[in-house]
Amino acid sequence: MKTIVAIGGYEDEDVKAHTFGTPLAIDRAIVDLAGKKTPKVLFIPTASSDSVGYVEAWLKNYRDKLGCSTDVLRLIQEKPTLKEVQAKLDWADVIYVGGGNTLKMMKKWRRLGVDKMLRRAYADGKILCGVSAGSICWFEYGISDSLHFYDAKETKYIKVRGLGILKGIHNPHFGSEREDCKYRTKGMKEVMQRSRGKCFGIPDGCAVIFQDKSYRVIGKPEISEVWYEKGKYQEKTLARVGTFI
Repeated sequence: MKTIVAIGGYEDEDVKAHTFGTPLAIDRAIVDLAGKKTPKVLFIPTASSDSVGYVEAWLKNYRDKLGCSTDVLRLIQEKPTLKEVQAKLDWADVIYVGGGNTLKMMKKWRRLGVDKMLRRAYADGKILCGVSAGSICWFEYGISDSLHFYDAKETKYIKVRGLGILKGIHNPHFGSEREDCKYRTKGMKEVMQRSRGKCFGIPDGCAVIFQDKSYRVIGKPEISEVWYEKGKYQEKTLARVGTFI
């Protein structure tokens, strides 16, 4: 069975204190999917430029709290060979991609060929997961605030091309007051007016487990399906369990 876990965003985050607020139930569910007492989990923090504080926060959850065997694939601060990258991916039972600048991450992956490696990892049955940019990457496209990383005053949202393993467009932090800042919802609507298909909106503190053609939701917030039809914005709440094609 092929599995992807898309996390909408953290409920609370304090990188300086080496903590981030994924509900532990989501992290445990990811670990349980591996079906091993001590699963091997690889963290890829490309989108955060390999932030030291972010890596330590992630390790505090997966290594210290959950007792996983962990490793980190740094592609910004280090320059591993393709052989070294492949070895880390082969080692892992679970591959977790962190949040940050989606556009920068996808460009880096494509330049290095990591995008192709991750598609192969999915085909080989590795569990793929991630948050925000790390959940966008598995879809065909994602709605992203990447321009803000280059200009703090920029509020425009853009559509970034992902790996295309999951069909459709993904909007993380869906309906989040902390992450929305009154711009994300507006940006999503503007992007969707120019886009075919539907957008899968996942809120903070919520994750969706995609297995083959089915999905199930973990976490309390509701997930939504968004699209434009005949010039009108449409939105509906999805069932907690269903089929995703």
